[in-house]
Amino acid sequence: MSERRLGVVMNGVTGRMGYNQHLVRSVLAINAEGGVALADGSRVLLDPMLLGRDAEKLRALSERHGVRRWTTDLAEALADPEDSIYFDAQVTTARVDAVRAAIAAGKHIYAEKPIAEDVPAALELARQAAAAGVKNGVVQDKLFLPGLLKLRRLIEGGFFGRILSVRGEFGYWVFEGDWQVAQRPSWNYRAEDGGGMALDMFPHWNYLLENLFGRVEAVYARTATHIPERVDEQGRTYRATADDAAYGIFELAGGVLAQINSSWAVRVHRDELVEFQVDGTEGSAVAGLRDCRIQHRGATPKPVWNPDLPNAHSFRDGWQSVPDNAVFDNGFKVQWEMFVRHVVEDAPFPYDFLAGARGVQLAAAGLESAREGRRVEVAELTL
Repeated sequence: MSERRLGVVMNGVTGRMGYNQHLVRSVLAINAEGGVALADGSRVLLDPMLLGRDAEKLRALSERHGVRRWTTDLAEALADPEDSIYFDAQVTTARVDAVRAAIAAGKHIYAEKPIAEDVPAALELARQAAAAGVKNGVVQDKLFLPGLLKLRRLIEGGFFGRILSVRGEFGYWVFEGDWQVAQRPSWNYRAEDGGGMALDMFPHWNYLLENLFGRVEAVYARTATHIPERVDEQGRTYRATADDAAYGIFELAGGVLAQINSSWAVRVHRDELVEFQVDGTEGSAVAGLRDCRIQHRGATPKPVWNPDLPNAHSFRDGWQSVPDNAVFDNGFKVQWEMFVRHVVEDAPFPYDFLAGARGVQLAAAGLESAREGRRVEVAELTL
């Protein structure tokens, strides 16, 4: 079995997501398993170049994981022709310029979402990448969660009949940072630094909805900054200028209606941090990160509203777990493998910069709807 090296510039690996999901659980995990398997039986080992602003953090990561190459210089990182892929997990405000430089250097590009803060910038990147002939992709990890893969299996198997509606609940309480340290970085709550729930999560909801149920054609949304003051990593109180919650109703092609609540100011009373209930004429399902439960038409109870008597029926007991029937790998890792195959052997990869631009478009439409208090139509994007 032959092996080959593929150099990957990884920008933003000192951040929580870039380090945990992309460096450790994806790139290093792929190498630990012998590389990405190709159709011809050969394998690709990834050779990361760590890139960031903090030299001490990069040096520590290099020593901890035995990664021999790191730099704080973007131009230096992009100069080596042996590094075919540029990956970006920086804060959103820094992404466009770095990706633009990577396109000019002829790199294939894989990036976290959102790929830009606004639609014109996102479309510009998609057009520049297409003109340069470089392959490009955007992280759409939630499509590869076990619970959502089970949900896709149900859809493709016709379990629901005609799908009527989707209801999603996402979020948890992010501590303010005063009496307990916040579990998300402070920039998430500053609009000037690219923060905000709608910009963060509506791109996720866009790719989930369009890949599972249909393209989003219109949105009505409300945003809120429920916690107006927070405390940053240095113990300084700051004003939260970005929304920490976003509530959206999405009209999908084909008539399906979706409503998704997203909040970092909510306490969890559900089985998982995100759950989607899908109701159809023949059955319903509730899918989370890992689990999926179903209730078929024939097993649906017949509730009768009577507030004068205690409810004697346990509604949860009437739902059945969907079996795994497969081995589910880390979703970030699975998509990394897909992108590497796309670069090396031209395997399909539908989650390109244009798909990323559609996510930014939905976030922008949601924010416009919230500002103006009206329903906003979402036009089809093209290059």
